[in-house]
Amino acid sequence: MLRLDAVFGGYDDRPVIKDVHFSVAKGEFFGVLGPNGSGKTTLLRMISGLIACTDGSIQLNGRNIADFSRKELARKMAVLPQLTAHAFSYTVRETVALGRYAHHQGLFQTWTPRDEEVLQMVMEQTNITRFQHDSVQQLSGGEQQRVFLAQALAQQPELLLLDEPTNHLDLAYQKDLLDLLKKGAEQQGLTVISIFHDLNLASLYCDRLLLLHEGKTRALDAPDGVLTEDLVHEVYQTEVKRHSHSEIAKPQIHLIPAIDMDSANVTIDASMLNVTKEHITLTSPIPLRTLSSDGYGSGLGWNRYFINRHISEKADDSDPERKMQADLEKLEFDASNTVGMKTAVQLRNVAYAFWEKANVSLFTVVIGGVENATDGTQTSATRRHGMGAITIWLFVNGKLSEEAFMQAIMTATEAKTKALLELGMTDSETETMISSASTDSILVAATGQGSVLSDENFATKLGPLIGKSVYTETKKTIQYSQGLM
Repeated sequence: MLRLDAVFGGYDDRPVIKDVHFSVAKGEFFGVLGPNGSGKTTLLRMISGLIACTDGSIQLNGRNIADFSRKELARKMAVLPQLTAHAFSYTVRETVALGRYAHHQGLFQTWTPRDEEVLQMVMEQTNITRFQHDSVQQLSGGEQQRVFLAQALAQQPELLLLDEPTNHLDLAYQKDLLDLLKKGAEQQGLTVISIFHDLNLASLYCDRLLLLHEGKTRALDAPDGVLTEDLVHEVYQTEVKRHSHSEIAKPQIHLIPAIDMDSANVTIDASMLNVTKEHITLTSPIPLRTLSSDGYGSGLGWNRYFINRHISEKADDSDPERKMQADLEKLEFDASNTVGMKTAVQLRNVAYAFWEKANVSLFTVVIGGVENATDGTQTSATRRHGMGAITIWLFVNGKLSEEAFMQAIMTATEAKTKALLELGMTDSETETMISSASTDSILVAATGQGSVLSDENFATKLGPLIGKSVYTETKKTIQYSQGLM
């Protein structure tokens, strides 16, 4: 479709683009990234034919773009520039109709049925038909951008060039515009080349990304290969963290502020825990990075409030989210910053302690009973609902990597299982040793302060501390529940 070979170019004999090579296939959504001054807009102008190459070649369908007349090129290629103020008060219909100019012949141009068909089609695609008789100047920025996109689509181009198309648009308009472009690429074979400043939008919508740095290609690959922490830091000179999107297989880049957002040094300990007959709660003065296996607010997140709600074994818990919301309101907890769990275990059986070793510390809370415990290795074992469950809360005073969160869960689970085995707990159905209770859950939360605990520190310090604390507190809570302590 489009091919650039050893392209150089710029302004007044000053090279801006230097030895750029790439090709774009039909139907591809291709993104161009780079900091200000890296040559993104210059490159787009060279592709559109507004600036000539000083060396190299740009070919469209195997033909050098310099060999096209302006009208020929307009039938192959359309450009959607950044949204700017417009002096002429055309109607929406008149503005979009200008896109048909490239398909007219001779001095006396006649509006044809085909022109009208295309006009109505692109206005429908861009959802602007309802205000086709309004002045463009009366529209919002997002609506104007859709009008000019419709004008570009009215050219019926094979290739669409866009210079920061979502600039000045709100979130909904950004999504609508990019969804429309992606649909055109996938369903109609429209080739799209777009400049982006927003790396995350580029990642979501583009098939491949070109990362420019000082006019040269620094990276050319799928989003996974371009949006790495090292590359972004090198080119943009800013610290970032990369995470996977929660719904689709695309990377997302998160900025890291230079200032410490939670400067106070916080240690989570028993002073923050409150135990009543109805609830066990812990309130942190700062948000904690949290991974929870169960309940309200489960998964990864940042939370300040943690609650384990007691429910009767025979209680109607058909709407647990509503009941949890009611409890959070009663306790004046912010639901958006809360992890909520529930248990039929008597909360007086809770065991907790502050554990510390070699400048590493954590606060461990375990609440449990094993009346419905099962041997998870026996396929015949049924999962019965009853009084039993073991809930483990680990509050680490430090910063954990994502890998360390997973290691913490593995270590805690192993320690819990060992405690159950040593206590001789058996599955009443299979009469074999139990490995868990049917509604067990675990939460790991970290203050996120200080340097990240390395793998070595986890293996030699935090890991053994988690294992020892969970093993000890699990034995205590089971013994409490059986009246042994």
